[in-house]
Amino acid sequence: MIEITTATQQTKLRRLALASQGLLTAAPFGRGVKGTAQAIEHLGYVQLDSISVVERAHHHVLSTRVPGYQPKWSEQLLLRGEVFEYWSHAAALLPMTGFRFSLPYKNAIKSGQTHWFKDPDAKLMQALLERIRNEGPLRSRDVETRRQNNSGWWDWKPAKKALEQLYMQGDLMVCDRTGFQKTYDLTERVLPDGVDTREPDTDEFAAHLLQQQLRCHGLVSLKGLTYLRRNAPLRQAMAEQVNSRLADQQLTALQLPGGEVYYVETSVWQRPMPRLSERLVILSPFDNAAIQRDRLNQLFGFDYQLECYVPAAKRRHGYFSLPLLYRDVFIGRMDCKAHRKTQHLEIKNLHFESHGFSDAAVIDALVDALQGFVRFQDCDTVTVQTVEPSHTKLPLLQALTSHDLSQ
Repeated sequence: MIEITTATQQTKLRRLALASQGLLTAAPFGRGVKGTAQAIEHLGYVQLDSISVVERAHHHVLSTRVPGYQPKWSEQLLLRGEVFEYWSHAAALLPMTGFRFSLPYKNAIKSGQTHWFKDPDAKLMQALLERIRNEGPLRSRDVETRRQNNSGWWDWKPAKKALEQLYMQGDLMVCDRTGFQKTYDLTERVLPDGVDTREPDTDEFAAHLLQQQLRCHGLVSLKGLTYLRRNAPLRQAMAEQVNSRLADQQLTALQLPGGEVYYVETSVWQRPMPRLSERLVILSPFDNAAIQRDRLNQLFGFDYQLECYVPAAKRRHGYFSLPLLYRDVFIGRMDCKAHRKTQHLEIKNLHFESHGFSDAAVIDALVDALQGFVRFQDCDTVTVQTVEPSHTKLPLLQALTSHDLSQ
């Protein structure tokens, strides 16, 4: 085991993690639809989320790695059967090449080994399957209600629950998506020819996850390898995979100053340190690089919480603050809202951490990033409310004005 004790070693860890995520260069996976497909393949999943104060999570994640990304590109990949929607640790876009690794969870739900909904309505599910088989694909809104109960959560009709159950247990797949409205069809009609549909055993699944995580994260922890997967046999198989590769010297163990242990491919650790650019990246809270909060804190010293689930009075940084990555350091967070009808981006709260860079360099990099970010939100102007520390607000406003972004 290598103990990480020097600043140089810690820097190498950070850069390896970011390079593996495709966040150190402008076009790590190429451009256009092809680049979008390559990004999803490399990352292994791109999380879906319904919050839309800025462009939705999956589009946001892809825009940080595919220059000029357009939402229609991932929709085209879905229609072409190059990606599919299902559950990873959350709802996600997944590469079709890994379809077989969605089968263990689907079959566990279908067999009753685990549950999506308690006591699913088998009769209604069969009726829905027959309707789709005879009449064709069904949109989720065709069975959806918008009646609100006292708790504020949407109340689903039994048919909506049955449709979701059929999707989660693998009888249906999403064949199209318009915004956040899904269209379902029979799985056999959605799957492209030649897709491997053999269910992997637990060891195969563990090996697949390990290789995927090493590819997209660079360095991995046992906890992170099975992030949010409550599956004891899988965790045991993963530990055995890691130990086997350690014994063969394919992996090297690294102990961080806080005692946390990460694993990296030995050949990757021996490579030169990845280089940096001066770019600043505005990330989604659901970005693959930021979603594991413990990892984010351990590797980057960035204590991040998504506060949309926190009561308004207890929020420190805002409803939907976006992590800001400059060079190889998370330097702050930005809570903002896209007012699409007026084509205006409102920055409600911009908070800079103590980062060691000059204010001028960070502001220049942020304004450069905002130019593309604003266009991606279908906006053309920006206003700024609160900035911390306060002395950085005036130079930021001046920089926005000089780039014709200020309202």
